Amino acid sequence: MNYKSEVLSYCSKLGLDIVGFTECRIFSELESYLQDRKERKLENEFEEENIEKRINPFLYMKDGKTIISIAFPYLFDGDFKEIISFSKYTRGKDYHLVVSGYLKSICSFIESLGGKAIYFVDSNSLPERYIAAQSGVGFIGKNNLLITEKYGSYIFLGEIITNLEIESDRPLENKCGDCQLCKVSCPTGAIKNENNPNICLSYITQKKDIEDEWFSKLKGRMFGCDTCQRVCPYNKNAAFSTIEEFRPKDFMDKVNLEELINIDKKVFKEKYSGTSCGWRGKNILQRNALINAMALSKDLKPKEIGSPYVKNYYNRLLELFKL
Repeated sequence: MNYKSEVLSYCSKLGLDIVGFTECRIFSELESYLQDRKERKLENEFEEENIEKRINPFLYMKDGKTIISIAFPYLFDGDFKEIISFSKYTRGKDYHLVVSGYLKSICSFIESLGGKAIYFVDSNSLPERYIAAQSGVGFIGKNNLLITEKYGSYIFLGEIITNLEIESDRPLENKCGDCQLCKVSCPTGAIKNENNPNICLSYITQKKDIEDEWFSKLKGRMFGCDTCQRVCPYNKNAAFSTIEEFRPKDFMDKVNLEELINIDKKVFKEKYSGTSCGWRGKNILQRNALINAMALSKDLKPKEIGSPYVKNYYNRLLELFKL
């Protein structure tokens, strides 16, 4: 049986057209790079410290033979006019749930072929962009994002490890060339010389503690930062997604800042908890809304703040902006 053609055909029926395969192996070539990042304290609160867990897929499936990498496009429009906005990837249904549903179905199909399969969506420490590049799904750009030929970098990635032996695909050539647009445009210089994810605004909007120096840098970014994607030439003509679950919700496209600075558990649960930024919780969204409201001189003040965590930020903002 040609397992590769069977899996590709099944994925195609699901509407997934960028699927790659690579050998399941220990990615020992990344060890020195990861060790260097660790020593230079470039890891952040969302990263796994144990290097072995990041390079050894056999910790997840002892008899793994192949890793399948799949791209899930999420872009539905190229409009970046709104000053106060959520990153494009957050605006539809939580991708953890959506991608998991697709991968679970593919794993069931692989099992029907007689194989074993397990899937991952941000639920392991393996280097998913590197694996995707090795699988021929795309190439890693200077902005450290995976860039596909059809959808640009507006994709989520999912991985499946299987004990079926499937022919590997070839990595794609890096096509950034001499282009420096993402490096020049990065608002914090996170990718200017050496990649420093700890000062990437996307990370800063998500981290637990934001230093005062970053408050004025958010400039309307509620969660995430699309700047390096917006200027990338490979995203100019990126194809739009056909995955309806990722279609942006109206309240994510048109941000109600007043609602967010006064958000309560009920509103969060009914609206924002089901998005891709909901996993960080109500307080992070309320904090970011307050930062943007004050930094952009919006005449909005919270009616009441119940969280001591958010209240601490509010007091810091009042002091900083002398309000």
